[in-house]
Amino acid sequence: MEQMKEIFGPAGILSRHLPEHEARLGQQKMAAAVAKLLARQDDPPAACLIVEAETGLGKTLAYLIPTVLSGRKAMVSTNTRNLQDQILSREIPFIREHLAPDLKAMCVKGRQNYLCLHRWHQLTAGGQQELFAAAEESGDITTAQLRAWLKKTTFADRAELPSLSGSSSLWQKICCQTHFCLGSDCPDHSRCYLNKVRREAATCQLLVVNHHLLFSDLAVRRSGYGEVLPRYETVIFDEAHHLEDIAAQFFGFSFSRYQLVDLIADVEKAARESGGKRKHKKIFTAVENLAGIGERFFNLFPPPKGRFSLPDLFAAQPVLVPLKDALRADLEFLADQLELTAEKETDGPWKQFLPRCEDMGDCLDQITTQPTAEQSSHVRWFERSEKNLTLTATPIDVATDLQKVLFAQVQHCVFTSATLSAGVGFGYFSRRLGIPENSPSLSFPSPFDYKKRTLLYVPDGSFPEPNGPGYREKLHQEIKNLLICSRGRALVLFTSFQALELAWHSLRDELNYPLLRQGTASRQQLLTRFSEETDSVLFAVASFWEGVDVPGESLSMVIIDKLPFEVPTDPVLLARIERIKATGGNPFSEFQVPRAILGLRQGVGRLMRRAGDRGVAAVLDVRLFTKPYGGRFIASLPPSPLTRTMREVKKFFAS
Repeated sequence: MEQMKEIFGPAGILSRHLPEHEARLGQQKMAAAVAKLLARQDDPPAACLIVEAETGLGKTLAYLIPTVLSGRKAMVSTNTRNLQDQILSREIPFIREHLAPDLKAMCVKGRQNYLCLHRWHQLTAGGQQELFAAAEESGDITTAQLRAWLKKTTFADRAELPSLSGSSSLWQKICCQTHFCLGSDCPDHSRCYLNKVRREAATCQLLVVNHHLLFSDLAVRRSGYGEVLPRYETVIFDEAHHLEDIAAQFFGFSFSRYQLVDLIADVEKAARESGGKRKHKKIFTAVENLAGIGERFFNLFPPPKGRFSLPDLFAAQPVLVPLKDALRADLEFLADQLELTAEKETDGPWKQFLPRCEDMGDCLDQITTQPTAEQSSHVRWFERSEKNLTLTATPIDVATDLQKVLFAQVQHCVFTSATLSAGVGFGYFSRRLGIPENSPSLSFPSPFDYKKRTLLYVPDGSFPEPNGPGYREKLHQEIKNLLICSRGRALVLFTSFQALELAWHSLRDELNYPLLRQGTASRQQLLTRFSEETDSVLFAVASFWEGVDVPGESLSMVIIDKLPFEVPTDPVLLARIERIKATGGNPFSEFQVPRAILGLRQGVGRLMRRAGDRGVAAVLDVRLFTKPYGGRFIASLPPSPLTRTMREVKKFFAS
């Protein structure tokens, strides 16, 4: 479209006003495609567009500018806070200055990010000085600082308090939480910061949110209990490769030991402060019964950490069924006592606990009751972690839910990321989300010069496969040799914590570089040190496969221990595999390989973050050449020259 050429072309607005901007035809084509989609006036179901735009294209402006110029009420949903911050601090100010001076845009976060005035007043009036003292002692924040902040803040967003730690116990006592919200009955309702955020958001053309908040909104709309976000016509999903897993989380049900303990503690505290045991004997009895049956129920779950099948456990432990029924009955009994007390003490806190009792009971039923034909669409499992035990029912397929609550409610959906295609085409991504088959799709490669500035290394045929004899020792030696070639300066990515630990302990005394390890400090602290100490090496798993943006010399090599196939014992993964088998498909080829390809592409994508970067991506898995599916992985990677000799790696770093 001509308008997009005037903005994104060689002599366009971006080239004239954006420092170091280089006009890219791919960026212009993406913007034109988004503008064309948003010009459609179709009623729902949504018209969809899929765009894979690799690192360096400038996809953020390519969707923001046509969205703003369309005048559509739009939601931009991302997976990471870094991208949200970039949009609000860099892209939106540029658009306002040069294209749309009257643009109203803001970032909306989950309610726990905002202070609750009612809880603040309760806490300060209740004389709980130990919480404030602990916050001051830890260096979080002082009471005086909080009071001064509240006099000037507009929305009471915790991001305005940089000194406040992420695990602050004080903030947990004063932030907005659904189960403490009194709604229009709240004495601070007219001054509520969360309500201010919602009123302001309703006046904006563009809202920036994260995927979790957007899917929380969709889940609430599906339940028929209202909405979390204002109505919108258009949704732009950036970092869209995360959507299936996040949708499954919010369209499912969960019940945890922590939820139960938290409810019991809150009710007990309210009862003590409202007259104690003598006045609220029945509530204390109900709470004690609930705590006892809850402990008996959860204590029957096996101690190993991990995710396991819930139906298998119920079959092996039949006593769980009557205990579950007793737990459900005790939740109902507590709810009855709370309701009776609320009728007598209309100004008491009792009503706020009722929805929690009811929701927890309903979720427990949904997760543990023998599934009907309709409920068989969910897989039931439990997870034991260090401090919690959670029971969950997860939808096996989110496509139907998305078609009902998203596509049927909006006019346009744009899905974009640097990694959406699993080799050839977008069939896997479209099928998993239920995107209409005829939806247009575009793919733009990175403008970076991979052929001249990078190298892809895979060990030669003498290197064993991951299950072969001597693999671990060979792997550690290969990592050592590569790190010597690169002189540190590497991100080493593993597919499990166990593999990371074994490699780190094997190599920590073998190399003269700082070896950083995930789990020894916060993510941000590790990345800061890794970026600043040029010769350092960072050993990491999971979340470090994506979202790591370390340009320059500090990250000159990415080493990946093996292809990131997921653990086939995970209950959700197994259920999805069985569903594909039941419909006559090939789950390995259609599901497991595509997911592993997307994971590998994310990991390798950590290498080139700017046009001036250079380095080596080393994938230490010979299955890329020994297995039929290996070619699909190689074809999905950037066009780096490929070598299977360490000599070429040495030569690359010596040049």
